Amino acid sequence: MAHRIDGRKLGRKQGPRLALYKNLCVSVLRYERIQTTEAKAKEIQGRVEKMITLAKRGDLSARRAVVAEFPNEPLVVTKLFNEIAPKYADRTSGFTRIVHLGQRYGDAAPIVQIELV
Repeated sequence: MAHRIDGRKLGRKQGPRLALYKNLCVSVLRYERIQTTEAKAKEIQGRVEKMITLAKRGDLSARRAVVAEFPNEPLVVTKLFNEIAPKYADRTSGFTRIVHLGQRYGDAAPIVQIELV
């Protein structure tokens, strides 16, 4: 029985998997759109939306939480609070969109583009 098991393992152990998620989240916030596999995009979508929601709060506690998530990315944190969060001030959720692009040549993995709306 597979009850209460959440998330995808993506063929990695916990440390490399969490590092992958953080790096993908930073890339989405830095470039505002990236191409990746469908499984990875679906896994980071909620994480990116959580960071944007924190940035929308805008207080010191929220800034510290985002810095704790991305400690080596001060430019991304600044962009998140100064550019991205004000853009979504009127929205409560739904900050990202996943667009299907087709299959990857070689292993036929579904490729998608995850972007900020």
